[in-house]
Amino acid sequence: MAEKQKRPVIVAELGRPETASETASRKAEQSRLYKQRKTVNNLVFSLLVSVALMVVIVLIVPRGTDQWSDHQVNVAEAAQQNEANAARPLVTPNVPESWKAKQAMIRTEKGTDILYWYISYTTENNAFAAVTQAFTKGGDNVNDTWIGQQLEAQQPTGTENIGGLEWTVYDHPKRSADESNMIFGLQTQVGNNTLLVYGTDRPEVLRTLAADIATQAKTLGLDAGIESDNQ
Repeated sequence: MAEKQKRPVIVAELGRPETASETASRKAEQSRLYKQRKTVNNLVFSLLVSVALMVVIVLIVPRGTDQWSDHQVNVAEAAQQNEANAARPLVTPNVPESWKAKQAMIRTEKGTDILYWYISYTTENNAFAAVTQAFTKGGDNVNDTWIGQQLEAQQPTGTENIGGLEWTVYDHPKRSADESNMIFGLQTQVGNNTLLVYGTDRPEVLRTLAADIATQAKTLGLDAGIESDNQ
């Protein structure tokens, strides 16, 4: 007996069987929707994986601690270690115990023969203070351009006699301590040593620091120059 041909399925929405063209269109649409859902699922999965990896990285990376607040250096020891390289005595300020010396080192100004002994502090007022003793390898005084760079291109506002030395004053109280390291500064010349004292603390604090530096400069004989230092 001949096999009966399967009747086309009547589609409810149409009330009749689909044509070949409609069947092809329906399957194409189903395929498109499937691919679209798969793409969205893949994107969601990738996002979840990325978030999970980020969480893992955050958990395994060690947390940084504020080590700078308690960091201190021994200025006297650093001066002893650097005096041979400087070929002269180096100033070591006497500051209150509440001050923290953050840096004490010899620096070389790139492209010049300028060397300078640099000390920076956090004062008891949680402000910044710095002392610089600058000189050249050839024994000449450092130039005004370099001095201006250290004092953040601020103009001098007068002179004062502090500790028996004549200092050029840079008093700029309107500057912000958050944006500058030089609100009040002092500069003097002792022999072939340029001495700078500057910072963001009160002028009277920095004047006291300069007075101590002036006393040391005389005691160390900085006004005698390199030749005397090397004898």
